[in-house]
Amino acid sequence: MTTNRGRKALMLALSAAAVAGAGLAGGGAASAAAPAGAAEGLVWGECAPAVKPLPGQECATLSVPLDYARPDGERIGLAVARLRSTRPEVRRGTLMVIPGGPGSSGVQRLGQKGAALAAEMNGAYDLVAFDPRGVGGSAKARCGFEEDDRRLVTLRSWPAADGGIGENVARSRRMAEACARNGGAMLRGLTTANQARDLDRLRQALGERRLSAWSVSYGTYVAAVYAEKFPGRTDRWVLDSSADPDPGRVARGWLADMARGAEDRFPDFAAWASDPARPAALRLAERPEDVRPLVLDLAARLDREPRPSTTAGVPLTGTGLRQALQQALYSDTAFESFARLVSQALDPRGVPVLPPELTGPMPDEAATVSVGVICNDVDWPRSVPAYQRAVAADRVLHPLTAGMPANITPCSFWKGGAVEKPTRITDRGPSNVLMIQNLRDPATPYASGLRMRAAFGDRARLVSVDKGGHAVYLGSGNACGDRAVTRFLTEGVRPAEDVLCR
Repeated sequence: MTTNRGRKALMLALSAAAVAGAGLAGGGAASAAAPAGAAEGLVWGECAPAVKPLPGQECATLSVPLDYARPDGERIGLAVARLRSTRPEVRRGTLMVIPGGPGSSGVQRLGQKGAALAAEMNGAYDLVAFDPRGVGGSAKARCGFEEDDRRLVTLRSWPAADGGIGENVARSRRMAEACARNGGAMLRGLTTANQARDLDRLRQALGERRLSAWSVSYGTYVAAVYAEKFPGRTDRWVLDSSADPDPGRVARGWLADMARGAEDRFPDFAAWASDPARPAALRLAERPEDVRPLVLDLAARLDREPRPSTTAGVPLTGTGLRQALQQALYSDTAFESFARLVSQALDPRGVPVLPPELTGPMPDEAATVSVGVICNDVDWPRSVPAYQRAVAADRVLHPLTAGMPANITPCSFWKGGAVEKPTRITDRGPSNVLMIQNLRDPATPYASGLRMRAAFGDRARLVSVDKGGHAVYLGSGNACGDRAVTRFLTEGVRPAEDVLCR
């Protein structure tokens, strides 16, 4: 699920120097240095080769109730991974790595970021992550979606070239019916609230009184829900790239935010793609202001006449180009591949090479969890005409995303509606939250992050980073932002007030 510039916010007038801040009250050790291997209910051993473990990484399985309303009923297993502190004399507890999604693997993220995170923490924590329900090595749900319904360009409800949503309506109804027919209790157990409860069961199994956490993207909502449900069990709590936690909208609001996020972020790509230093194959225009009309015109032409690609049977369409752009805006490192795709599509003799996310369908389990969580968490509107009107308006306001963020999804036909009432995030609880947010984030826009900040009130401080892209800590290359998070987690020092890292 994170950038509206929203520079009217008072925090952006503050100096990055304030990151040095004051010590966090009550920032002592989360728990006594629990002896290695003291976790109850977890049997640590070698990780399977498919996990691609880091040196020293251990794996285990956590048993949790399928339904917390029936704690003595059926149980499921969740995959857990750990990198133990190599300096037990300075270890202060456990730092949870909470992934994004819905549908991302915590075990994989630990593998990707564990070495860099361990270096930053310098032995202060055991680093632990788990695969949420439905993900990776944990228990799975399956809706039995048709192959064409599991492609990213169909899981995302892109309207037809003329803005029509008839095909989206039919697909959404078909997918909801498949889940009602095949998903069962496992599907209904895929909720953010259950992920928070599972996290607390893991805390207990680890023998910790309190946890610290680094959460990213959708994971920030999981972390916020945990901090609301179990405030006394949080120690140093980091939310990286947050979205609006509005309990009346939840993921529906996050999806809608992508339209503004793309608008906020696109100027970064336009500047990159018009830089005179670029090779001719990557420089799309002489001026930044010419890149946007070029991309929009190309998408319209591909709507009319898709181009064969190097992937047999999968042409490059206008929808495919827009989806590739949306993905590329997540990181500066993806700009080159998208610019090359545009150049190939503009060349009459070129054969576009599709990015991996466009070449084939997702596994059924992955598509199921990505749909299941957002539909189980909150009730979605059911009026088809209202969606058509919203798409028409959104296409005019935000042509880069062409109405997709306002479109209908399977949640509008979801049998049974929301599993439980969504959690409202409040300012009641310990002041131990540090948020960090890029100003130009295509997935969780800055304005959306400000709404999470407002919900926490004095419980939180916000470090705003003057960069584009999604996810900040140990990923954006901003030393000021990285330093603020590292110092908070290792020393308990949090900015005295909200700050801007330029």
